[in-house]
Amino acid sequence: MSGLKIALVMAAALGLGACSNAAWDDTRFGGSGAGAGAAGSVSDPTSPAYFQQAIGDRVLFAVDQSTLSPEAEATLQGQAQWLLSNTDYNVTIQGHADEQGTREYNLALGARRANAAREFLISQGVAGNRIQVVSFGKERPLEICSAESCYAKNRRAVTVLASGLTG
Repeated sequence: MSGLKIALVMAAALGLGACSNAAWDDTRFGGSGAGAGAAGSVSDPTSPAYFQQAIGDRVLFAVDQSTLSPEAEATLQGQAQWLLSNTDYNVTIQGHADEQGTREYNLALGARRANAAREFLISQGVAGNRIQVVSFGKERPLEICSAESCYAKNRRAVTVLASGLTG
């Protein structure tokens, strides 16, 4: 096969891959998952894998709410303690919403959710300059269906770790 044909086949394959309807995975592309390059294992209390799986990297919200539940506060309290002990990490809190409502409404709701988590971490002693927020609204669902069980998983704030950024 000629080089031109190979290049065309590869471009077509990459193009089709970009059109996927797959649900978003918060651990891809810089998430706090224990993928390639993750330092330590789930059993290492200083590792991102431990943070994600043992402490929890996400909190969930009720419909149209950005108020933290007692369960969310408990998770965020664990995150704050981990961040205070592991000062080499900064975080980005991603705010998400379910598919109900307009894009603009859900972007604003995602921002309120991310900021609620940020303010809680700051109240627990984590420096505000270590915490960034971003809202994805309804653009990155974990579950894709029109049922409450899916909506509930998509109403979330996810704390994503970034290392080596403190100074």
